[in-house]
Amino acid sequence: MLGEGILKGLGETARNFVGSYVSAERLTTVQYPEERAPEIEATRDFPFLVYDGTDGEAGLRCVACQICEKECPPKCIYIVKSTDKKPDAFGKPQIYPTRFDIDISVCMSCQICVEVCPFEAIKMDTEFELSTTDRFGGLLYDRKELSKSNEYYHKIHPTEAAEVDARLAEEKVKADAKAKAAAAAAAAKAAAVPAQAPAHITPKPPVTAVEGDKQG
Repeated sequence: MLGEGILKGLGETARNFVGSYVSAERLTTVQYPEERAPEIEATRDFPFLVYDGTDGEAGLRCVACQICEKECPPKCIYIVKSTDKKPDAFGKPQIYPTRFDIDISVCMSCQICVEVCPFEAIKMDTEFELSTTDRFGGLLYDRKELSKSNEYYHKIHPTEAAEVDARLAEEKVKADAKAKAAAAAAAAKAAAVPAQAPAHITPKPPVTAVEGDKQG
């Protein structure tokens, strides 16, 4: 029948139009900001830096490897690496970023920085109410503004954060086991090598007066 496809399309449109007024799951309009739709866990807006523990400085996971800076398509990440090391959340001396800035006005929320980070140090936030009258300075976030706790990460992305913690814990167990095995092997090797006795020195016979005269 000529025009059958058009009639079916119009019927589907009409069904959805009416359904948007009577179906509970279709009534998605909320009176923002008084009403707010529930957050979706998979939502991503802009990146933030994760730190472990309660100290945002010592617990920062970022080691300034600068991979995210190099891979960022719009080049909105700026990192300056430290020239010294300081203990991280686990007491291990580590390089850290003396500067870590993200220009939110340029960020395209692509999440590539999250995908390439080998230390699970940068994740995507769900916060979107970031409007400001300061076009440049107000949207250039520094390390302190970007740093948020692992507890916050669990709050906004519970499933993903649990998987990350489990993976990091497993990697730490393997690293500790490897370090213990290496230490045990070194100790066994040191114990297997016998202590070398000092070389025996044969004392020279005393020189007699006659021999002394001859030598003179």
